Amino acid sequence: MKILFVGESWVVHMIHTKGYDSFTSTKYEEGAGYLLQCLRNEGIEVDYMPSHEVQIRFPKTASELRGYDAIVLSDIGSNTFLLQNETFYQMQIVPNALELIREFVAEGGGFLMIGGYLSFTGIDAKARYKATPIGELLPVELLDADDRVEVPQGLRPKVTGRHSLLEGMPDEWPPLLGYNRFKVRAEAAELVRIGDDPLLAVGAYGRGKTAAFASDCAPHWGSVEFTGWPYYPKLWANLIRHIGRS
Repeated sequence: MKILFVGESWVVHMIHTKGYDSFTSTKYEEGAGYLLQCLRNEGIEVDYMPSHEVQIRFPKTASELRGYDAIVLSDIGSNTFLLQNETFYQMQIVPNALELIREFVAEGGGFLMIGGYLSFTGIDAKARYKATPIGELLPVELLDADDRVEVPQGLRPKVTGRHSLLEGMPDEWPPLLGYNRFKVRAEAAELVRIGDDPLLAVGAYGRGKTAAFASDCAPHWGSVEFTGWPYYPKLWANLIRHIGRS
């Protein structure tokens, strides 16, 4: 099985002020390293695409996407896909990358969105996937406004549905520190709940399978207890195998 994992990277630009004087520094970080290694250890081939490489590396045709069994988007907003350099600066017509993903899933590919500040609707509604083809194929309905729920005190998810991908896993999970709020579609299935909201839902679109995980696969919403959970590798490997092209 081969997947395309997109997102979970960022650049931090800092201003250091020391009395009268100040200077800047910049650092680049990736958040999914441990998760990707867990998947590779489970025999899943991963093509990782950091957020800043989408402009030049994301496939331009549906045929290129067919080389993958599933696509995962994690903490990367829709604007990164929709505001391509050729269109934003040169007014050129280019393929809609999110429409290519929709077509990929309709033809039998898998799709997973993992939560974060720029997933689903996101912080200040900046991820804005509801009005895109991704909003159509997700197994959940997205909010129109900022969908974050911050839980600094920690909140333990609980399994609410039976599914083969959760076999052998405990019914109560380690605490998470926040999540994106959404509503499970009537035709989809809620598998895990956090507080009064869904955490994990699975569904289908066309001939493909889809999933939505409301919280983070890495810090900060992904607590130390969650990312260090013995079942963490199994959870993600099972989820990828479930949605992957059969």
